[in-house]
Amino acid sequence: MKIVIAPDSFKESLSAPEVAAAIARGWAAVFPQAELCLRPMADGGEGTVDALLAACGGERRELEVCGPLGAPVKAHWGWLAGNTAVLEMAAASGLHWVPRDCRDATRTSSHGTGELIRAALDAGAQRIILGLGGSATNDAGAGLLQALGARLLDAAGQELAPGGAALADLERLDLSGLDPRLSSVQVEIAADVDNPLCGPRGASAVFGPQKGASAAQVAQLDAALGHFAEVVAAALGEDFSDFPGVGAAGGLGFAAKALFGARFRSGIEQVAELSGLAEALAGADLLITGEGRLDAQSLHGKTPVGVARLAQAAGVPVIALAGSLGEGYQRMYQVGIGAAFSLAPGPISLEQACASAAAELEARACDIARVWHMAQQLGS
Repeated sequence: MKIVIAPDSFKESLSAPEVAAAIARGWAAVFPQAELCLRPMADGGEGTVDALLAACGGERRELEVCGPLGAPVKAHWGWLAGNTAVLEMAAASGLHWVPRDCRDATRTSSHGTGELIRAALDAGAQRIILGLGGSATNDAGAGLLQALGARLLDAAGQELAPGGAALADLERLDLSGLDPRLSSVQVEIAADVDNPLCGPRGASAVFGPQKGASAAQVAQLDAALGHFAEVVAAALGEDFSDFPGVGAAGGLGFAAKALFGARFRSGIEQVAELSGLAEALAGADLLITGEGRLDAQSLHGKTPVGVARLAQAAGVPVIALAGSLGEGYQRMYQVGIGAAFSLAPGPISLEQACASAAAELEARACDIARVWHMAQQLGS
């Protein structure tokens, strides 16, 4: 018997490797001789680096960088075989670094993410995979560019202040100091959104409010990012502001596409490919996946649906485990998930659910394995 275990993390509770390990313990309690292939997953957001290091091996590295509001933070990134660096924007410029009462999308900067890229270049990276998700910023990657040597100047020739609002004062983009190593590195963006930079579906309108932007600030930021795009287009001779996905992570996708020629791919596809999920599915009897919450929104690039599609192509049935099942979760049955189960044993607070997640995952996996065992007995 071969079981592939490929879950995402349970946010604010367990990492993807911890989720996979708990499910494996539950299954092994019933089938101790089963071949268990653990492939922790992520969709490009928080947890991507740890998931890939757990699945592929490699080295976890840490670096103190400039956080979203300027204070230093300790960020991490991953080094994989083949001179490949894996970065998470959230590690350096994530929303979790900004206390809720201090969130200000007009001032937060992606500078720290640029510092991570510079560290990867210093290490000799030839391929950089940058996961976009969970960002606190709305600066269209301006801070990232400044960290890598670009200068954003106002009419007086002074460097712009951090944050997206300051882009309204941009007069000139000086790329003469941009790190030349970027021209010879393959940059890949792992993201699960297709938003443009500006407009009703743009970075400011869709993602700005969750980063602390008021309605007036959303309009201010949208105009400032639009002006930035015009200056960049004038400098490069091409406008990338409507390219699908450049609105990801407060528009950082725009800077990556326009200045680095980055290639955009689904985050879960990237992680599945690097971790060898398709190869692990060969000859498998079952795939178990999951994440903190499953609902209709999970259809849009989330891990369980992404791995289910791969399993469906391989003819492998899929079961999903979740901290909770929300409205419309049954729609996942149309994309390859055969059954979904909630962990909650009864009425329980969010804090209790997070604290007991590992034990409940193990118990639920054990229950499913017992049902599987009974089915085998009935079929024999």
